[in-house]
Amino acid sequence: MTELSRQASRIWTELDFDAVGKQVGYLRLPLAVYDRSGDDVGYNYEPIPIVTIRNGEGPGVLLMAGNHGNEYEGQIILMNLIRTLRTEDIRGRLIILPAANAPAVRADRRISPLDDGNLNRQFPGDAEGGPTSMIAHLIESELLPRVDYAFDLHSGSLSLEYLPCAVIARPPQPDRLEGAVSLLRVFGMPIGMVVEHSTGGDGALIGACRRQGVQHLSTELGAGGTVSHSAVEMAQHGLVRLLHHVGVTTRVLTDRAPSECRLLHRVPARQYVYADTSERGLFEPLVGLGDEVAAEQIVGRIHFTTTPWREPEPVVAKTGGIVLCRRIPARTGRGDCVFVLGRDGQLP
Repeated sequence: MTELSRQASRIWTELDFDAVGKQVGYLRLPLAVYDRSGDDVGYNYEPIPIVTIRNGEGPGVLLMAGNHGNEYEGQIILMNLIRTLRTEDIRGRLIILPAANAPAVRADRRISPLDDGNLNRQFPGDAEGGPTSMIAHLIESELLPRVDYAFDLHSGSLSLEYLPCAVIARPPQPDRLEGAVSLLRVFGMPIGMVVEHSTGGDGALIGACRRQGVQHLSTELGAGGTVSHSAVEMAQHGLVRLLHHVGVTTRVLTDRAPSECRLLHRVPARQYVYADTSERGLFEPLVGLGDEVAAEQIVGRIHFTTTPWREPEPVVAKTGGIVLCRRIPARTGRGDCVFVLGRDGQLP
């Protein structure tokens, strides 16, 4: 346990995290202690919805969505689950945060409007920090120590469209890899992605899970500021299968079998496909999600609206792979990532 995690959280709640039964309520994030919150804050708090269900002995699971506020599929999935689950369905402990970064969810933004905080970069957090850091601190110091698993549901938001998938980071302990891969197979999305590390590093939830000895799985679902019905449906069935697989539910809440899961490795960031033009233009993709591309293949073109007679510049893949996600905004310039690739491969 870090020195920060020993601090007492300034977020309070009427819920008893260890009480038996189903509880619904709020974590109350105080705003008066943070001097950038606005002129009308006074002694206000930000309500963060939370549900706990505890019944007998068994594993503990934390379910999260709204880590980024404008990623919607996970929020809908967890709200559906909250309304469905009863105390007798649970064996052990379930904690559900359907809007983990509640200020970002309320503002319909990826990051918090209170402090521009990206919750998935703030762990382990600080009880005396800004609002986002305070939320991260409570999750790592109060919630993760009570669970064995954390399932965090993400989507592509406004900037990226993903091939819907479940994601694990390769565990630091080789003997835990097989168990982590089994979570992907039970979740049963058509694509299961194994990454070498989280994009957010130790400041992401996966970093917090590793510090607390908690097994982690996340998703990438949908994109474009809307909700993908097919992604919600696939992931909703997958999540209830997963909850039964780890032993926290007493019955299987779906009769749908998992899809065969194709395991892919995300290529290193230096092998993503980037725009490399000094002038911003309109990106025209020439390949789509799930397509196989080859090294040196032209996968897109950038058109220049200020000089429409100019030939478009080609965007070239430096390496081969399968298109896992693509950039959504068409206006594109040097340094913008337009495609992320994955590859099949044997797990060592």
